[in-house]
Amino acid sequence: MWFTLNICLYLSFNYISATFISDSCQLRGRFKLNGMYQVGDFIIGGLFEVQHLKVFPELTFRTEPQLPQCEEFYMASFQQALTMVFAINEINNNNDLLPNITLGYQIYDNCLRLGVAFRAAISLASGTEEFFSDIKCTGPPPVIGIVGDPGSSQSIAISSVLGLFRVPMVSYYATCSCLSNRRKYPSFFRTIPSDAFQVRAMVQILRHFGWTWVGLIYSDDDYGIYAAQSFQHEMQLFGGCVAFSEILPYDNNHRDINRIVGVIQTSTAKVVVAFSTDLSSLMDELLSQNVTGRQWIASEAWTTTPVLQTPQYLPLLGGTLGIAIRRGQIQGLHDFLIHLHPDNNPKNSTIKIFWEKMFGCKFEAVDEQQEQGGTKCSGQEDLSSTETAFTDVSELRASYNVYKAVYALAHALHNLMQCEEGRGPFSGNSCASITNLKPWQLVHYLKKVNFTTGFGDRVSFDENGDALAIYDVMNWHPRSDGSIVVRTVGVIDEGATTGKVLTLDEDALYWNFETKKPPQSVCSESCPPGTRQARRKGFPVCCFDCLPCGDGEISNTTNSPECFMCPDEYWPSPKNYQCVPKEVEFLSYEGPLGISLTTASLLGTSFCAFVMVIFAHHHNTPVVRANNSELSFLLLLSLKLCFLCVLLFIGRPQLWTCQLRHAVFGISFVLCISSILVKTMVVIAVFKSSRPEGKSAIKWFGSTQQRGTVLALTSTQVAICTVWLSTASPTPHKNNQYIRSKIVYECTIGSVAGFSVLLGYIGLLAVASFLLAFMARKLPDNFNEAKFITFSMLIFCAVWITFVPVYVSSPGKYAVAVEIFAILASSFGLLVAIFAPKCYVIILHPERNTKKAIMRRSTQKK
Repeated sequence: MWFTLNICLYLSFNYISATFISDSCQLRGRFKLNGMYQVGDFIIGGLFEVQHLKVFPELTFRTEPQLPQCEEFYMASFQQALTMVFAINEINNNNDLLPNITLGYQIYDNCLRLGVAFRAAISLASGTEEFFSDIKCTGPPPVIGIVGDPGSSQSIAISSVLGLFRVPMVSYYATCSCLSNRRKYPSFFRTIPSDAFQVRAMVQILRHFGWTWVGLIYSDDDYGIYAAQSFQHEMQLFGGCVAFSEILPYDNNHRDINRIVGVIQTSTAKVVVAFSTDLSSLMDELLSQNVTGRQWIASEAWTTTPVLQTPQYLPLLGGTLGIAIRRGQIQGLHDFLIHLHPDNNPKNSTIKIFWEKMFGCKFEAVDEQQEQGGTKCSGQEDLSSTETAFTDVSELRASYNVYKAVYALAHALHNLMQCEEGRGPFSGNSCASITNLKPWQLVHYLKKVNFTTGFGDRVSFDENGDALAIYDVMNWHPRSDGSIVVRTVGVIDEGATTGKVLTLDEDALYWNFETKKPPQSVCSESCPPGTRQARRKGFPVCCFDCLPCGDGEISNTTNSPECFMCPDEYWPSPKNYQCVPKEVEFLSYEGPLGISLTTASLLGTSFCAFVMVIFAHHHNTPVVRANNSELSFLLLLSLKLCFLCVLLFIGRPQLWTCQLRHAVFGISFVLCISSILVKTMVVIAVFKSSRPEGKSAIKWFGSTQQRGTVLALTSTQVAICTVWLSTASPTPHKNNQYIRSKIVYECTIGSVAGFSVLLGYIGLLAVASFLLAFMARKLPDNFNEAKFITFSMLIFCAVWITFVPVYVSSPGKYAVAVEIFAILASSFGLLVAIFAPKCYVIILHPERNTKKAIMRRSTQKK
């Protein structure tokens, strides 16, 4: 910054001094710069990295600085400079673009140094004339625009100063995203996409292969630092994580390099992204420590560099994926390059330096060189017989950007000249004057440039001066000789009309792994559907554990951050990745339990029918006629109804079955127990009538009274059921409370009070029957039913007393099964206890079923 300020103050002071002393301007000094020059109506400046200045002269600030001497000639960079010359010549020969206007150029070599680049830029802005007498500054500027600088740091410094004067700069290789700041760099444009686009392009590749855990290496300069910042931001948006982030030492310090190698070796990340122009030291150390098995992702700065494409780096860098600036084709460039010849113009010194490096000769041979066998350049050597990066036009990338930059300036100037007075874009609808052109006027037209190259690429700039983002995806393949060849395997086009940004030919990809497949680079494996992510404390967001979803929850996406509850009538599938309708559970006829209970019900009904047939066939026998055979038939009928009512409890609950099941059950059992109660009362009345004091008792228990009693007791239950069903009728209900994973389809009882009264009334009659039968169990008779009734009622009461707690604690369909079991158990208990002894006598011992036998036994007992 101080260096820049000193130069600005120095130039300003000289300018002010010259203005007051004389009516003309004079250059007080000239920088010794290598370059190329051609006169023209308008001059376009150019800055290129043709040579490398390894040692910058010491600045003592006491003496005038020594002029730097550049060395290490770069053939590819010189080709880029010559591409600018070719483009200007092509425009001058084009009658449709800038007719009657001849463009010239002034190209300087920046020697890859900021100081040299800044000197060159100041020289371009100041012009090449020794004297300038027109102090009113009319006429065109020394240069209408500058193509360059290729370095981001150089472009930042130069544009910071020249931007104050709105001198347009069109860089072909500076990618720092910071240069998109129009407030700081209002006249800066570029034909190469910004690092912001580059980073997004690289993240597209990571996203495509699912690499969320990557390492980051970047250089200690503006390019690397800004690219790393953008990359980390884009990774956060993408959902990926940076496993480590290391900055390459500016001086290639071995200790720092060795530490970075250790970080790469110990990291679990299998993918490493690198933003740098010089990775040689790092790669050498990785090779020496045999750190392989990494997938490298190259930025455009080193994707196509030949330095690393040698056989020794194949085990390390084979299969590298990278992005490169768009490759183009320039018709006629190769012929132009091979027909280049030097001249005697001192402003074209760079061509002479190139010629000497290419053919190993000197234009001015000294005696010492001649003694060593040196040759003198004739200038007529044949370039067509050489094969170097200079004549190789198969991979025109940076050169193609230079070509587009020159044409962008030419189209802007052409559009400026096409302006019609009175319809111009400037104040008062004026147009720019071609004889007094201002740089800011050309900037206005440069913003609106829109044309298509001969290769078919559209060139335009967005509001930040950035070009359209189009990259080639490159892959490093092995050659048969062990070296590396870089092949195009895809395209990244953010302006693609199809909406598909990344297009890859995956069959053409080379993977430098044993599996020949892309590696996995994740901190944690993806959580499958049915699980959720649980972040590990103290780790990046990409490091997590997969926890299964809880009961009733699902996740239907990979890496779901949380699980979601299923709706009420749905339940997760076995793997918890989707909600499926809950299983509806009820006591069905198809299930084993339903079949067993149905079988028992029908069996009990059949037994009742069988006993009725026996009793009907032997209705005149003493055993059947004892204690009122009519009540026996009524009891058998009620028992049959008890068995059959079980069928209302089985099957899918419906409104009518829910309403009838408890009503039929209650009425059937009251009919059954009231019949037993009346039979017991008849037994007691008969034995009391045998005594003198109880002879009148039997008249109150005749057939009519017996029927009336049974009818009255049963009618009471009917009334209870009627009131219950009319006020709070049972209805079908889907219950989710018993078992969360199932819907229990059941019948609600409607009213707990109604159901309790129904059961209580049955219990009351059962207790009364039990007590009466217990009292009459020892009464003398040849066939006294009281003791059998006592036993049957004991079974009945035991079953229903046990039923209540078991019923309350049983879930779902098992509560219904408990109730059915209670009905069947009590019904079978009554049937067996009361009727089995009688059937035993009737069928197996008919000799006991006679009046004589009964009277004999009665006499014996007395």
